[in-house]
Amino acid sequence: MLIQVRRDTLLILLVAYILIVSGRLMTYISYASSTAEPEGVPISGIIVKGNDIVPIESIRANIAAAGFRQGSYIRGDMLVTSKRTIPLDEAISNAEKFAKLSTIPGTSLTPIVAADVKVDKKTGIVTVNVIEDFSVVEVK
Repeated sequence: MLIQVRRDTLLILLVAYILIVSGRLMTYISYASSTAEPEGVPISGIIVKGNDIVPIESIRANIAAAGFRQGSYIRGDMLVTSKRTIPLDEAISNAEKFAKLSTIPGTSLTPIVAADVKVDKKTGIVTVNVIEDFSVVEVK
């Protein structure tokens, strides 16, 4: 049960295979040879550590309000958002202040007493370490 293939059909199939493989190879080489992002390093995500009661989404929303959101990017020592360009150090200090304003849902309690924000300039990952202390929370 041999399948009989004519010589010209085999030649056409071989040329098509070579074209597909060379096209994929050229696409990969052009992608791999690009050295940098045209705009800078985009903010790729926010990692929150150390929270027990305050939800992660509440902290992420406050960090995003400081400028570390989807669509923002880091160019050198500057954070470029859709509305403004600010120094990265200032954006980090604003993010630390905003993280402290995170509340427990349904209340006005702000148990976060300290926040440490670190930004990886190569990957665009923002890491937030928070410390919650309920002994200093003012209940009204």
